[in-house]
Amino acid sequence: MTLILNTWIFEADVQKGVKQADLVDRVAKLGADGIEVRREYFKDLNSELPEVAKRAAENNLIVNYSVPDVLFEDDGSLNPKLADYFKEGQTLGLEKIKFNIGHFDKFTGDLKSAFDGLPLDEIELNVENDQTQVSGTVIAIKTFLDAAHEAGLTSLGYVYDLGNWAFTGGDAEKAAEQLASYTHYIHLKNTTRENGKLGTPDDLDTGIFDWRHLISILPNDQYYALEYPMADDKKISEQIQLFKNEVGA
Repeated sequence: MTLILNTWIFEADVQKGVKQADLVDRVAKLGADGIEVRREYFKDLNSELPEVAKRAAENNLIVNYSVPDVLFEDDGSLNPKLADYFKEGQTLGLEKIKFNIGHFDKFTGDLKSAFDGLPLDEIELNVENDQTQVSGTVIAIKTFLDAAHEAGLTSLGYVYDLGNWAFTGGDAEKAAEQLASYTHYIHLKNTTRENGKLGTPDDLDTGIFDWRHLISILPNDQYYALEYPMADDKKISEQIQLFKNEVGA
């Protein structure tokens, strides 16, 4: 079992100006196996990316990268920024990089040639179910990954984001069943529903999802990430232990 901490966990500190590089040592002390940094949290990529890489190497931590952008633009063309994102990933010493799919429904080219030039053998590309109908449904994800694998892009995978199913009205259990074979990474957070509003609690056991049942459907040999804001390291440690108790780590 490999457990990653997504830096959304430390949102309050990030909002106060704490840099993601300064969170790397903290993640190591908390006993996680890696850190997932978020591109939108960086203020100065040129200085911060190599610093994250340096500190992660010193702590023997895995680095993953969450990029809040799409693979396919509104007109179906491949996002021209992908090469730059992968270069950033190489600086970080990444294992996995994550995007949303975007408008693959409008893509008309050849997938294999479209992705030529990206270091897919070096950094694993994954797509996530986001909170949109364009990229956040089983049909959208399966359609893209079926086509990618048929085109020979067999390293491409899927990030199962539990909490996001509440925002798209998707069935989290059926999604786990239908997308299990493509799942390379599991983002864990629960969701509350109060007075018609959805929220993200600071506890896996609070919310509408039976996360234990759902991860039993998914592959148990892939990476997991905790991805929800928590108040302090005591709470984070408790949640890490809750998770590890369940998976037998």
